[in-house]
Amino acid sequence: MHHSPLLLQLVIILATARACGLLLRHVGQPPVIGEMAAGLLLGPIVFGAWFPDIHAVVFARESLPGLSSLAELGLVLFMFIVGVELRAPNGVRAQLRSAGLVGVASVLVPMALGFAAAPWLHAYAPPGVGFFPFALFMAAAMSITAFPILARILKERAMTHTPLGRLALSGAAIADVLAWVMLALVVAMVGAGDGYAGFIRTTVGLALMAVLVFGVLRPLYGWLLRTHAADGVPSLMVLAALLIGAFACAAVTEWLGVHAVFGAFLFGACLPRDDRLLRSLIDRVEYLAIVVLMPIFFALAGLNTTRDAFVGAGLGAMALILAVAVLGKVLGGAIGARLSGHGWRESFAVGSLMNARALMELIVMKVGLDAGIIGPDLFTMLLVMAILTTVMTGPLLSLSLGRRAPSVAAAGTVPVADRTTPG
Repeated sequence: MHHSPLLLQLVIILATARACGLLLRHVGQPPVIGEMAAGLLLGPIVFGAWFPDIHAVVFARESLPGLSSLAELGLVLFMFIVGVELRAPNGVRAQLRSAGLVGVASVLVPMALGFAAAPWLHAYAPPGVGFFPFALFMAAAMSITAFPILARILKERAMTHTPLGRLALSGAAIADVLAWVMLALVVAMVGAGDGYAGFIRTTVGLALMAVLVFGVLRPLYGWLLRTHAADGVPSLMVLAALLIGAFACAAVTEWLGVHAVFGAFLFGACLPRDDRLLRSLIDRVEYLAIVVLMPIFFALAGLNTTRDAFVGAGLGAMALILAVAVLGKVLGGAIGARLSGHGWRESFAVGSLMNARALMELIVMKVGLDAGIIGPDLFTMLLVMAILTTVMTGPLLSLSLGRRAPSVAAAGTVPVADRTTPG
C-alpha cells in the first residue's frame, strides 16, 4: 500500500512556520513573515541543500497536488474573511477620491520603474519569452500590494479603523484590482489564455459577476442572516450557505481566468456589516486558515525556488528588483496620499504600507511561473523581494509616523481586543 506523506508534510510545515514566527516575533515582525521565511527554508535552498535525500522523500513531486489543494483552500477562506472585514466605512464618498489617488499612483510609479528595469532582467526570462510580455509582467509584479497582509499589519497595530488605515486599505484594494487586470492582459498576451478575446471575456465576466454578487447575492444573504442568524452567530446550516457562496464565487473568478481569491473576497465584501458575524467567522474560519492552511501555501512557494539566483550576476539583478520595488511603492503611495491632502509623514506612512507585498506577490509569481513568463531564478528573486519589502513595512511605518505609531501587538495571533474594535 502506498502511503501519502501528506500528514508528515503538514507536521514539518506547521512546526517550521510556528518556529520561524516565534523567532521573528521577538524583532517585532508579524508572524506571516516567519511563515514566508519557513517556505524558503523548506525549499531547495536550505533543507534541500543540507538534506537532499530526506527532502526528496518528504516533498516528492507526486505528493504535491494534495498540498496545492489545501493551499488554495486556505487562500480562498482567508480572502473571504478579509472581504467580510473590509466594508465601506463611514465617509466613504470623501475617501473614494483619496483612495483612488493612492491606488492609481501606487500602481503607475512602480509599473513605470518595473518597465524601465526590464531590459536588464530579460536575460533571466525563459527562452522564447518576448520582451514586451516580460516587461509588462515585471511591471505588474512590481505594482502589487498584499492586501491581506496589509490588513493583518494594520490589525496588529490596531490601526484598521484609523483614517490612515482605511485610506491604505482602500487604496491597496484599488491598486490590486488594477494590477490584476494588467496581469490578466499579460497572461493573455503570452498565449496561456486565449489572446485578446480571452482578455475581453475576463473583463466583461468580472463586471457581470460584480453586478450579480452585489445585486442578487447581497440581498439574498442579507435576508438569510437576518432571519436565521439574528444574533450574529450563524448555525451550521447558515455557515455552510456562507461557505458555498464564497467557494462558488471563487470558482467563477477562477473560471474567468482571474485568481480564485478575488471571487472569495468579492463575496465577503457583499455580506452585511455585522461585527458579531465577523467575530464568529474569525473564530470558526479564519484561525484555521491562518494557522493550518496559509503556511502550506508559503511552503509550496519555497519549493519552487532555486539556489542559482544567489550566484554571480544574480545578486545584482536581485538588488535591482528590490530597489525598483521599494522606490516605486513608497514613492507612489506617498505621492497619492500627498495629492489627496495628507501631510508628508502620513503620506510616507501610506507609501510604507503599500510596500507590503507578501502573499499577493506570491500569487503573481506563481501565475508568471505557471504561464512560463519567468523561471525559477526570477521566481526566487521575487520571493526574496516579497519577504524583504514586507519585513520593511513595520519599521518604515514607525519611522514615518514617529512616536505616534501604535505599538505592534506582542501576541502571535492577532489579539481579540483588536479584532473586536467596533467598525
